[in-house]
Amino acid sequence: MPEPDPVPAAVSVTEDALVCSGRWTVGSIAALRTAMDGLALPANRSLSVDGAAITALDSAGAWLLLQLGKRIEATGGRMALQSFQPSWLRLVEFIADEAQDAELSLAPRLATPLVERVARIGDDLVGFLAFIGESVLSLLGAVRHPGRIRWQELLDDMWQTGVNALPIVGLLSFLMGVVIAYQGAVQLKLYGANIYIADLVGYSMLRELAPLLTAILICGRTGSAYAAKIGTMQVREEVAALQTIGIPPVELLVLPKLLSLVVILPLLTVYSDVLALFGGMVMANAQLAIGFHAFIARLEEAISYSTFMIGVGKAPVFAAIIAIVGCYQGFKVEGSAESVGRHTTISVVQSIFLVIIVDAMFSVLFSMIGV
Repeated sequence: MPEPDPVPAAVSVTEDALVCSGRWTVGSIAALRTAMDGLALPANRSLSVDGAAITALDSAGAWLLLQLGKRIEATGGRMALQSFQPSWLRLVEFIADEAQDAELSLAPRLATPLVERVARIGDDLVGFLAFIGESVLSLLGAVRHPGRIRWQELLDDMWQTGVNALPIVGLLSFLMGVVIAYQGAVQLKLYGANIYIADLVGYSMLRELAPLLTAILICGRTGSAYAAKIGTMQVREEVAALQTIGIPPVELLVLPKLLSLVVILPLLTVYSDVLALFGGMVMANAQLAIGFHAFIARLEEAISYSTFMIGVGKAPVFAAIIAIVGCYQGFKVEGSAESVGRHTTISVVQSIFLVIIVDAMFSVLFSMIGV
């Protein structure tokens, strides 16, 4: 066990000074706070604090000295430090500056949280629109000069985004078709309208649920991966290195991801349509004794080609939203792994929110034009 310090930490009041002694460190905080609470400080008098008897001082002891100074100021006086080592005086000044900076940084947040939040949202919206414009200009440049497209990276992204996503998209689409057919079968049995299960599954899945479900899955699987990858590059300063050597980060990092997702998501939507209809057929056969041939024949009568194309046509728009939001949040990462995690989460939430909003806008638009 360490030997106790021969001079215990203490503070006492003399006629015109405060005398500090012992180890003013984190291990003596409890004793020092008790001693400070018991001090009877004279009113309206400036006091000098004598540190000649102090044997050690750390940041905790410096903070206690500052608290003692605030008590003296509260009684109308001022505190002056005397006989302190130069390094200890620098430590006290540093702690005082840090405490003052913390108070100044907290004050505006407490005073105007709503104004700051609105301003932050406005700045983020302007930055997002600027990023969309930069991505569009990069896309137009790639259309004029296809040789600038990183085809190998684009194909790799298509493999990661599309082929590797087939199992999860197929399973969830199949189960969604099963669930809708099962729930619909319970109601259709009551009215003897068993055959209309094909209408219910086909219309709901092809037009709305299949593209929306696929887009939400890609938001969580691929959009978050985009944000995490670019965010990690930001932390490692790889993006800054690209800019230094004259390579536009948007052209190298965003464009292949955007193009690959715009191509892949409609194909995944078609795949989701097929698996969802298959799940509906399986449940219709099990619950309503409707064979596969009867289900497909009714489906051809009830569902038009435009219904299928409306669902597939939404997919490229959803893909653009997911890719741009994920990449934008990746570029916003600053300096730490914690920032990577935060912006990855934000990318998923924002992309899902925007996908649902845009899907609702499509529904309103199609209703207005009678499609």
